[in-house]
Amino acid sequence: MVPLIILFGTLGVLWLVNKFLLGGRLTISFMGRVAMSAMLLLAGIAHFVYYEPMVAMMPDSVPWKLEIVYFTGVCELLAAVGLLWDRTAKLTTVMLIIFFVAILPANIMGSLKGVNIPGAEYGAWYLIFRVPLQIFFIWWVYYFGISQNRARQRSGRSRPPRRCGGDDP
Repeated sequence: MVPLIILFGTLGVLWLVNKFLLGGRLTISFMGRVAMSAMLLLAGIAHFVYYEPMVAMMPDSVPWKLEIVYFTGVCELLAAVGLLWDRTAKLTTVMLIIFFVAILPANIMGSLKGVNIPGAEYGAWYLIFRVPLQIFFIWWVYYFGISQNRARQRSGRSRPPRRCGGDDP
């Protein structure tokens, strides 16, 4: 639930700031990517602070559990930065889609083990929420990282004119 609050809260604040203070200078693609970046930033930090439950989520047969948790935390932090620039957003989006698919088994395992992370303590019932949530994250990064940029390019503008949220010269 916390990731959704961060995602929608950040998007909502950005939308309001953009509408009332910035005069619409931010693109919807940029605002959605910033919202995902905020969520990934907090999730990435959590991999270093609350690593024990994340280690417990993995199957017993997996070696180097702590190192994998740290690695995925670094991946989330790098993705949080990569989403912020138009030049890296598409590659970051593709990599995040792969990442979200790759970590889903750990989330499923954590639910089946009843690991003490928010939501997973409900066991298999948590999967009713978590699996669609993971699909939603995949849709979000695709929509804001690729789809919105394609729509802008089809409209004849490869770059928005002097808008914030990109690599404008």
